[in-house]
Amino acid sequence: MTLHPALPVYIPQDVDMTAVKAQVAATGVSAPAAEMPGLLHIVDEAHAHGINLKIVLLDHNPPNDTPLRDISTVVGADYHDATVLTLSPSYVGSYSTQFPRVTLEAGEDIAKTGNPMVSAQHFLNELNSPEFPWTGLTIFLLLAVLAAAVGTRFLQVRSKLSAPPAGSAGAEEVTPTNTA
Repeated sequence: MTLHPALPVYIPQDVDMTAVKAQVAATGVSAPAAEMPGLLHIVDEAHAHGINLKIVLLDHNPPNDTPLRDISTVVGADYHDATVLTLSPSYVGSYSTQFPRVTLEAGEDIAKTGNPMVSAQHFLNELNSPEFPWTGLTIFLLLAVLAAAVGTRFLQVRSKLSAPPAGSAGAEEVTPTNTA
């Protein structure tokens, strides 16, 4: 049985994906004419930072945010290194082969402004923000726990070696005498 990757299926019927993909291929942005200059500037800024950003702007909200991620995925399938941001007045969706999902989600969270230029700029700023070095922290904590375990074991062995044997003369128990 051969499995074939399936593209998302929930794209609203009123979104002409052929036109969207053609606009993105031509300029990197699919948006109403009034919004194009600002969004093109943000795409250019992203390219200056080494990010192949594509932006799709819808002028209306779908029922929920799922179609926006699906639109981003369909557009992104044409570009092996692209990050695609899809915006509507209230929702944001994204796709990327360059950034992890957690970074995209963080960018989406701060991009829900209702203003396409501000939203796209916030998203780009999040992509450009340095990420916390979780791998380094994890390695440090593992080494610290290992060092603590080895140190504890070393102290246990050392205390057993330095303690006098139970049957030796110095190990006799001294009982206090009652002089009262």
